[in-house]
Amino acid sequence: MRIGYYAHHHGSGHCRQADKLAALLPASLRKNFIVFTSLASDAYTFTTVAASQIIRLSPEDEREDDVLLGRAGQHWQPASLHYSPVGNRDIQTRSWQILNGIQEHDIDLMIIDVSVEVATLCRAASVPYLYVRLAGIRDDTPHLNAFAGALGLLAPYPKTLEATQRDDWLQQKTLYLDFLPNKSARSISYAEFIASLADLTDDNGHNQESSKSIRKPNTYENSKQKLKIITVIKGYGGHEAIDAKLPKLREMHPDALIVSLGPIADNKRSYVDIATQVADVSPFLMHSDLLIMACGLNGIAQAYHHETPLVVLPDERPHHEQEVMAAALVAQGRALSWQQFIEVSKNSRSFDNLLPLPTKPDIHQTSDNVNKANTKTAAQALMDSFVDYTASKPWFQDWLLPQLATAPERLKQ
Repeated sequence: MRIGYYAHHHGSGHCRQADKLAALLPASLRKNFIVFTSLASDAYTFTTVAASQIIRLSPEDEREDDVLLGRAGQHWQPASLHYSPVGNRDIQTRSWQILNGIQEHDIDLMIIDVSVEVATLCRAASVPYLYVRLAGIRDDTPHLNAFAGALGLLAPYPKTLEATQRDDWLQQKTLYLDFLPNKSARSISYAEFIASLADLTDDNGHNQESSKSIRKPNTYENSKQKLKIITVIKGYGGHEAIDAKLPKLREMHPDALIVSLGPIADNKRSYVDIATQVADVSPFLMHSDLLIMACGLNGIAQAYHHETPLVVLPDERPHHEQEVMAAALVAQGRALSWQQFIEVSKNSRSFDNLLPLPTKPDIHQTSDNVNKANTKTAAQALMDSFVDYTASKPWFQDWLLPQLATAPERLKQ
């Protein structure tokens, strides 16, 4: 089957998810995976999807010459859409780009990550689609219509992190893919990690001058005193809330080596020992004594299967996306809230007993959709199904529906 993937342009995460899924296809068939996005080419570099497979869409921002604004208010916009300008030439162009791309590449199935408007366009044009259902409370009319119009829903996280009070039909119509693996993850020894810290550069390309003494590997091996490392990870969708916690973090743990990865406010740099940006955070996830981070999908996907204690500080997002993810992680015993962390730190400066909590899950468990006798992940099974079937109808009836706990009332055989 030929798959089209619509990747929203807010952040690079949607394109990164497309890249991860494409990597699960045989190399010879990846040319049949077409990405539609308006994200600028310099905002994310694909490693699996070739440039010839990417359709760069026109923007969807409001224009001065719009006949009607995208959010014009009650009785002036369809209740089924979040955003629908009238007379916007860019959106007219991108709509044709999407439909022409589907026709030109003979797309059998679209994966929409995420856009209610693109879902509506596909359904109106009779194009089959799967809709990526992110965490959060998405019970508004536009989302529910997009979910209802999909052949199925894809959740890029484990079912154990599902929000409470979720409508039964949404869970029944969802394939839970677990967190997709990070292709760039690498494993290094603790000694190599400690040595690498001294070679890090700051945002301006200068060598770090840490206020803490970073032990060389041979010094660490001969010492009984282990360096306590706290890594704070921030994305570009908003870092101010986490930066605001750095003074308190330094007060509670004055002797720790605090590493800030990602953007940081200039007036907060003095509270950390290293402020830098790295291409791969996996060594920090593996060898830090404590992780503090927001609850973006890609970040949590990387940290979830490590046993390093985790403190979550969710950013404000539409539909409470990160707040819901954080609450699920805390309830599951995989993470602490900031307030819990403060209370624990009052009694101990050690991180040894932060986790496990009584309800800590088996973080090495497989996805809910994977047969226990089969080690294939749910995401791999999905991508393999696109290889096994050449048309969307038999794929839908013979492969997808048996995976779901629901089916249409009327199904033409």
